[in-house]
Amino acid sequence: MLYLAEVQKQKGGVFGGGKAELKLLACQRGESWSAVPGDELVPAEGANSFESGVLIIVNLNANRQVQGEIEPATSRLVRELQSLSPKLEKLKTQEEEIEQWKQSLTFQSQELNSREMDLQSWDEQLQTKEEELEQLDQQRQELEGEKEEAAKRQEEFERKSQELQGAWQHLEGERQRFEEQQAEFQGSVGLDESQASEIQQLLERLSGAVAPTDEVREQLNLGFELVNHQQSLLDHHWQQLEQQTAEAEQTQAEADLQGEELQKRKQELEQTQVSFEQAKAELKVQQNSLAMKQDSAHLLSLQLRKYQELHQELTRLATTSADVKISQKVDIEALEKMPLGELEEMVKNLEQELEKVKRFVNDQEEELTLQRQAIEEVQVKINNASEYDRIALESELVDEQDGYQLLDESLVGSRRNLREREEILNQHQRVLRRRQGIAESNGSDNQKIDLGPVLSQLEIQRQQQEETLKKLESEVEQMRGSINQAEGLVEQLAKDQDTKLAELQQLEENWQSIKVLAAELWGKVNVYRETLEPTQENLHQIRQKLETIANTLNQIQETGDYQLQAIAQMQQTISDLLQSPEMA
Repeated sequence: MLYLAEVQKQKGGVFGGGKAELKLLACQRGESWSAVPGDELVPAEGANSFESGVLIIVNLNANRQVQGEIEPATSRLVRELQSLSPKLEKLKTQEEEIEQWKQSLTFQSQELNSREMDLQSWDEQLQTKEEELEQLDQQRQELEGEKEEAAKRQEEFERKSQELQGAWQHLEGERQRFEEQQAEFQGSVGLDESQASEIQQLLERLSGAVAPTDEVREQLNLGFELVNHQQSLLDHHWQQLEQQTAEAEQTQAEADLQGEELQKRKQELEQTQVSFEQAKAELKVQQNSLAMKQDSAHLLSLQLRKYQELHQELTRLATTSADVKISQKVDIEALEKMPLGELEEMVKNLEQELEKVKRFVNDQEEELTLQRQAIEEVQVKINNASEYDRIALESELVDEQDGYQLLDESLVGSRRNLREREEILNQHQRVLRRRQGIAESNGSDNQKIDLGPVLSQLEIQRQQQEETLKKLESEVEQMRGSINQAEGLVEQLAKDQDTKLAELQQLEENWQSIKVLAAELWGKVNVYRETLEPTQENLHQIRQKLETIANTLNQIQETGDYQLQAIAQMQQTISDLLQSPEMA
C-alpha cells in the first residue's frame, strides 16, 4: 500500500545526519487518501539520502517494510493537485444544486405561509359576510312584519267593503219594495185614513231603512290615511334605496378603476421581475466566473508553491549529494579560441574566487554547527530547569531555532553558489587540460546526475506561472469590481421589487375590500328592492280597492239621498191627499 510519509532523522553529527525514519502521514485507499492516525514511525535505510522533513511516497507491506524504490512526493502532489480541480468543480456544482434546493424549499414554505394567511383572510371575510347576511335577514323579517301588517289592514278594508256591499244590497231591496208600494198606491182610487196611516208607517219604515254611510266613510277615510302613511314610509325607503343604489354604483366604479390600476401594477411588477431575474442570472454567471478564476488562481498558487518547494529540494539535493551536479552554461567555443595564457589566468582567478566562496561556506557551516550546539545546550537546560526557569529558556530556544532556520536557509543558497562555481571551474579546467594536451578521465563526472536543466526548466515554469498568476489576480480584481456593481444593481432591483410588491399587495387588499363592499351594497340594494316592490304593489292594489269602495259609497250616498227625497215627496203627497175635500 502506498503511503505519504515525512523523512525524519535523529540528530547527530555536524550536518544533522543520522538514522532515517519515516513518519506516516496518509495512505492511499482506492482513488482517495486517508490520514494515518497517531505518529507512527517506520525505519527506512533507503531514506538516508533524503533530507529531514522531505515528503516522499513509499510502498509498505503489511509488516511495515519498504518495498520498491522511495520516490519524492513533489511530482505526485503536483499531479494530485492538478486532478483536484475537476473534483472541486464537481463539488461546487453539487453545492450549487443543494443551495437551489434550499431556495426552492424556502420559496415553497413562503408560498404555504402566504396561502395560510389568505385562507385566514377569507375566513374573516366569510364571517363578516355571515354577520351582514344576518343583518339583512333581520331587515327582511322587519319588512315581512310590515307586509303582514299591510295584509291585515287590507283584510280589514275588504271586510268593511263587504259590509258596505251588504248595506247597499239592503238599501236596494228597500228601494224596490218602495217602488212596489208606490205602484200599488198609484193604482188605487183613493185612500182612507187607515190606508194612509199604513202608508205613512211604511214610508217611515222605508226612510229608516236607508243605510247610513257616515260610519263606513269614516272607516274608509281611516283606510286612506293608513295607506297614505304606509306610502310615506315606503317613499322614505325608496329614497334610501336610491341613495344605496348611487353608493353601490360609485363603489363599483371605484372597484373597476382599482382593478385596472391593479392590472397595470402587475404588468409593471412582471417587467421588474424579468429585469431582476436577468440581473441575478448575469450576477450568477459573473460569480461563477469569479469562483472559477479564484479556484484557478488558488490552484496555480499551490502549484507555484510546490514548484518552489521542489526547486528548493532539488537545490538542497544538489548541494548535499556528491552524485548530483548543476551544470552551468559556459561558452566552450570562446574558451577554445581564447589565448592559452589568458585561459590559464582565468582559471587561476576562478580558483581563487572558489577558494573564497569555500571559506565563506565553511564559516557558515561552522556558524550553523555552533547554532545547533547552542540549541542543544538550551534543550539540555530546559530538561534540567525548574518550572519557573523553563518559560524563559523555551523563549530562548525559540529564538535560537529561528536563527538556525534563517542561517540554514541562507546556507542553502551559498552551497548552491559554491556548486555552481565548482562546475564552472571544472568546465574551464577541462578545456584548459584538453588544450594543454593533458588526458583526464571524465567517467565520475559523467555519472553524476545533472540537475541544471531541471532547475532551469523549473525556474522558467515558475516565472511563467507567476506571470499567469498575476494576470489571473488582476482579472479577479476587475471581476470583483464588476460583481460589486452588479450586486448593487441586483440589490436596488430587489428593493424596487419589494416596494412594488408591497404596494401591489396593499392595492390588491384595497381592491378586494372595495369589491366586497360593492358586492355587499349591491346585495343590500337587490334585497331592498325585492322587498319594496311587492310591498309597493300590494299597497297600490289596496289603494285601488279603497278608491273603488269610495266610488261605490258615493253612488250609494247619492241613491240614498234620492230615496229619502222621494219618500219625503210621497209623505207630502199622502198628507195633501188626506187634507183634500175629495178624501174627506
